[in-house]
Amino acid sequence: ANRQEYPARAGYAAASVFYSREPVMKSQAAAICFVFSVFAFIPGSQAATTATDRFSIMANGENVGHVVATRSGQTVDIDFAISNNGRGPKHIEHVVLGPNGIPVKWTIEGNSLMGGVVHEHEEWNGGVQSWESQADRGEVRTASPQFYVGVDASPWILGLYAKALLKAPGHTINVLPRGSLKLDFIHPVTVGSGKDAVTVDAYFLTGIDLDPEILLLDKRGDLFAELSGGEGSFMMREGHEKDYRQFLALSTELTQERLKDLQTRVAHRYDTPIRIRNVHVFDPATLKMSGLMSVVVFHGHVTTVEPESPDTPAPAGEVVIDGQGGSLVAGLHDMHSHNSMSSGPLNLAGGVTTVRDMGNNNTALLELVKQTDAGEIPGPHIIYSGFLEGRSPYSARDGFILESLEDGLRDVHWYADRGYIQIKIYNSMNPAWVPALSAEARKVGLRTVGHVPAFATPDQMIEAGYNEITHINQLMLGWMLQPGEDTRTPLRLTAMARAADLDLDSDKVRHTIDLMKSHDVGLDTTTSIVELLMMSRAGKIPANSAAYLEHMPVGYLRYHERSYVHFKDAAEEERYAKAFDKVIDTMALLRKEGIRMWPGTDAAIGFTLHRELELYVKAGFSPAEALRIASYDCDAYLKRDQQYGSIARGKVADFFLVPGDPTQDIGQLHHIRMVLKDGVIYYPNEIYQAYGIAPFASPPPLTPARPEPTSPPTTVPHSGFSQDGED
Repeated sequence: ANRQEYPARAGYAAASVFYSREPVMKSQAAAICFVFSVFAFIPGSQAATTATDRFSIMANGENVGHVVATRSGQTVDIDFAISNNGRGPKHIEHVVLGPNGIPVKWTIEGNSLMGGVVHEHEEWNGGVQSWESQADRGEVRTASPQFYVGVDASPWILGLYAKALLKAPGHTINVLPRGSLKLDFIHPVTVGSGKDAVTVDAYFLTGIDLDPEILLLDKRGDLFAELSGGEGSFMMREGHEKDYRQFLALSTELTQERLKDLQTRVAHRYDTPIRIRNVHVFDPATLKMSGLMSVVVFHGHVTTVEPESPDTPAPAGEVVIDGQGGSLVAGLHDMHSHNSMSSGPLNLAGGVTTVRDMGNNNTALLELVKQTDAGEIPGPHIIYSGFLEGRSPYSARDGFILESLEDGLRDVHWYADRGYIQIKIYNSMNPAWVPALSAEARKVGLRTVGHVPAFATPDQMIEAGYNEITHINQLMLGWMLQPGEDTRTPLRLTAMARAADLDLDSDKVRHTIDLMKSHDVGLDTTTSIVELLMMSRAGKIPANSAAYLEHMPVGYLRYHERSYVHFKDAAEEERYAKAFDKVIDTMALLRKEGIRMWPGTDAAIGFTLHRELELYVKAGFSPAEALRIASYDCDAYLKRDQQYGSIARGKVADFFLVPGDPTQDIGQLHHIRMVLKDGVIYYPNEIYQAYGIAPFASPPPLTPARPEPTSPPTTVPHSGFSQDGED
């Protein structure tokens, strides 16, 4: 008999005998029942009943993937796949559990987000636990197996960690390769309604990545849902897809609670003037740093910028911060961001006080803007773009997915009515609809930007009304693709290897540049993310992340020590390296031709914008020019330069402090000591500690305000500044 079926069959036969009328046989049957019941539940036995957990992965209300975990005895086989935006991880995992529920063998085979090969193995055997992944390999001697944090683990594994953490002292366990995990109970929640209502417990699981995982566990402690996915992408038990909006609201509520608490701890507000002494101030008009100055901020605005008088004590009634000879620079802009509540604090810590959101869940984004504008959660100013995608098997699940041109024309007005500044066209859009969409956008005062839709060219989109092309690879692919090649797939990355042979003096390149100049079309570069995808190599810290990666939590660190694409051999790796050199050459050519470029990251943390500006310097911009582009020039382009973009009397107090001179060394951006946004002070080290990041710099010294000799007035006088920043 099949071993998995044998205990059940034998138990059934024994039970039949047990209920017979023969007294002698009853005792024997009872013994058989007992023996086979024990055999069926012995840890490691293959005889246990097979059980399957099925989960759906949803994004923006649509099903984009699945997790199917089949457990037989102590083995679990997991099928994990996501297909969203023409890409997504696809893995098969095989897990063998020890008696304590910790994997003693674990393999992960498949492909990562952008198609990189995944071959990960972890095993405990005879007192030695070893692992090998794209990121690293290692082993430790341990008398019993320990939990290992997989680089490419499926979300199902989070439930395994949670089960163990529920039983662990302090709900904390140490993990390999390093670090620890902690489970914190939040409160019970009810999912669904009526007869389908289920009460589950919500938890934060911390220690893997920057953000805590939000887990919902049922009353047995089994995983019910995971609500930590970016941009509203969640995993839930099959059958609860209809509850997606409830999951979205719950994720928003729990994250808001966490970040509101963080805001109370990291946002430092003062009712008195704040005098920042002993600092140099960057002037974007001259591209120079000033001599030593004092800068005073009151009620969110810069009120005084004056030469420093080191022998003169600060006036009474002012908080005094000693800049210790450092430099103040107006807040940076990330012109290509996809924001979440959790990305806000990290952008602020990186000196990024304004972001341009380039596509999001519309409901979540507008709620995020409301929360940050009110100062309830920490985050930069958000300028938002209306995402328009076409319907196809490769659609990205953001914004609106169009079924017809009429839908798109209606959606343009929806975005205009809610204060969006532009529409963004995406990969699956029908190119024939773009002229009408861009004309409608122009009619209501919106710009048109975006990817180059599949089977179209940058030249065609410029003629159709684009004001900007999004991503430098989207521009360059127009010079390298063959007719019929489909950029809705990872080809929009892998085809960039062809740039190694690209002739930048060719007629194709010249024609596109002439079109960009005649139509005043700019480029949202995001060169840093292109570098990450093209230049990452397994087991190595990429240059893109070298300045900060070792400060990060173990899960984030290891996930980025990998190849994002599959290299068949060393020659192909070298080809990608030469191709990326051509990307930098393209930036240099666009600079020479006077094409406006806007720094963006396609990421959610301020570190990556620092790298973006380093790449601008590599392409021939001076550090001062890169700073001006990322501050004043962006605000002028966004028509905000009357209030933002430089440190001057009457302007909003959005700026940051670094210890040295960033006009000489753009790398100073990695050591920001203090950030002001709307006059509120944030110290990056406090934010980083909340995310498990090792700080990069200490805050400057602060002296509380000395009492004024006379009583202050009973009412606060008007600041004297109008909305446009003028006296």
